[in-house]
Amino acid sequence: MADAAGGSQLFENYEQEYRAISLAIANKVNSVIPKQAGEPRKTTIRAAERELEEADEIIGQMELELQRLPQQTKVQLSSRLRSSKADLDKLKRDLKRAVARSGDRDELMGGRIHGLDADATQFDQRQRLISGTDRLNESTRRLEDSHRLALETEAVGVGILGDLRAQREQIQHTRDTLHEADSYVDKAQRTLRSMARR
Repeated sequence: MADAAGGSQLFENYEQEYRAISLAIANKVNSVIPKQAGEPRKTTIRAAERELEEADEIIGQMELELQRLPQQTKVQLSSRLRSSKADLDKLKRDLKRAVARSGDRDELMGGRIHGLDADATQFDQRQRLISGTDRLNESTRRLEDSHRLALETEAVGVGILGDLRAQREQIQHTRDTLHEADSYVDKAQRTLRSMARR
């Protein structure tokens, strides 16, 4: 819902949630993970991945809310959404670099020392799967928005047709009234001419 300042309280709430979770992710990637090793490091990396997925969902909600806002408000908030998306992409790259550092990928995949190429392939496949799911969710949201817009357009069209029908009936009624008035005028003129002859 748009507020008096031309923004959206719901969008603001999502944006605050995103900022909080992005700070938590950045702290893990930049400060916590580099100082850890073994199981604690692996646990922190997994927690950061879960938070990235949650941040993705929040960005999706921000996009959905933006579509529901008036055009002027949408223009004002679009740059903030793009900034959040760019920030999220950077966090994903930073985490991937942290995982790719010596030993991290082995820890993430269960502590194996060998098979780095297989682990990298599995990690890339997981990233592609997440990316594909995000694109599918985005396409679904766009389809839902298009369907909602079509329904709204149909409702407006039905309303316009109803108004036109009512106006047509009013015009017909007015025309009938004028015809009736003309007949009265004709009768009056005939009566006056008859009286004048007498």
